Amino acid sequence: MRRVFHYSTKRLSFSATGTWNSHEYLPMGYVECSETGEGWFFSIIHNGSWHWEISDCKDALYLQLSGPTEAENHWYKELKPGECFTSVHAAVAVTTEGFADAVCEMTKYRRRMRRPNEDNERLPVIFNDFMNCLGGDPTEEKEYPLIDAAAEIGCEYYTIDAGWYADGSWWSRVGAWEPSAQRFPNGLDRVLSYIRSKGMVPGLWLELEVMGIHCPIAAQKPDSWFFLRHGKRVIDHGRYQLDYRNPEVRAFADEVIRRLVEDYGAGYIKMDYNINAGLGTTHEADSAGDGLLGHNRAYLTWLDGVFARYPQLIIENCGSGGMRINDALLRRHSIQSSSDQTTYTSYAAIAAAAPAALPPEQNAVWSYPLCDADPEQTAFNMVNAMTMRIHQSGHLARLSAANKALIKEALDYYKSFRSQIKESYPFWPLGLPDPDAQVFALGLRNDHGAHLAVWRTNSTSDETIVIPIGALKKEAADIKEIALAYPAALPCTWQYQKQAMPSASGSPLTARGCSK
Repeated sequence: MRRVFHYSTKRLSFSATGTWNSHEYLPMGYVECSETGEGWFFSIIHNGSWHWEISDCKDALYLQLSGPTEAENHWYKELKPGECFTSVHAAVAVTTEGFADAVCEMTKYRRRMRRPNEDNERLPVIFNDFMNCLGGDPTEEKEYPLIDAAAEIGCEYYTIDAGWYADGSWWSRVGAWEPSAQRFPNGLDRVLSYIRSKGMVPGLWLELEVMGIHCPIAAQKPDSWFFLRHGKRVIDHGRYQLDYRNPEVRAFADEVIRRLVEDYGAGYIKMDYNINAGLGTTHEADSAGDGLLGHNRAYLTWLDGVFARYPQLIIENCGSGGMRINDALLRRHSIQSSSDQTTYTSYAAIAAAAPAALPPEQNAVWSYPLCDADPEQTAFNMVNAMTMRIHQSGHLARLSAANKALIKEALDYYKSFRSQIKESYPFWPLGLPDPDAQVFALGLRNDHGAHLAVWRTNSTSDETIVIPIGALKKEAADIKEIALAYPAALPCTWQYQKQAMPSASGSPLTARGCSK
């Protein structure tokens, strides 16, 4: 870093531009002074472009947190006399006790600021037919066996994912949101009624912020409905981006939600979003970034209106998995997709790290045991999700009886302690998970005790794993019982040692033989 006079000409900076604002980096971070131990965990509370940087000025470090900027995000806004502007907000949690404590403080803040809702109190188990299952190709014939199997293992919501609205290939034709008579010859409402008859709440997939370029109604709508740059509609991945500053767009979206909730009886909506609209729109804006910021804020206001009309409705925030994880949306949505990772062993590290980015009761993790899975692989899949929100999937109707029993065992145990998750705080006794590591762990602690999930991705190793649990502080001193909660019958040798081992801080738990 080169110094000129009393400041550097170099900065450490991170930015995101567009509507997928966590596709590369999350709009949050942690900085710590190695000498004093003081740390700052910060979050930029915005669902669009953002920027943050660290540098120095006159022998002092500064941390700048920002929404869109002109240099990084093409944002410029001219204020006329008498006009005012409110910047994007941010939150900072300060600690002298390390990263996990900062996460704890930020989690407390997030819970206080979140929209009160029943979903984050109950934490129902959700089945979704997409991941390693129907993959966006649902039909009435395919759904019934899955509905029966999901009810049998104890799922409480059942979501029909993408494809219910199109006769064939649908990617560039989405946007009208009417059921496909070809896929559901007896009507979509009949399948949803069958879901309800099995004691589950039905849900449907939507991507309500886009309209496919081949959607029949797209050509009927004026250009003012869409993002525009250089006088033309912005196209990304075969879709137009709807502009929620337009009241007609919001009215259209309101009617789609009304139809799904009131006419079809959906109690759950998976709100997906699979494009990145880029810089923004120059239509009726001082800059592309200005148009994007206006759209971002209009979308949040629209979302507030939906929840005001339907307070019991669960709307999952999804963007090709976790491409738009941010505290602006998480203040409203009760549940957030963490990833669309299709390899369960790779998903484990993502799931284990995610409680740093959002409270565990909002973090939805796919569990999708494969048809040819052995018992260890099925249990691994379930452990991925059990400390947070379970998004059950996979071809349940094709699984062996033994694997179905393992899934039901996991769901039954989850239901016995899920009421504690909403008041739990994460800790990482082996440090934040490294995607390339073969061993990692996530703990959730609360006033009742703690749950510890441990993963080992190398099934051929018989190495003993030492897990220090000193992060539990006084709870560790009061430990009265430790038990292997799940899977109860699979081989795993473990022991708890009250005194610290020379190579570990705090009381260690050692385990051997727990494989994937």
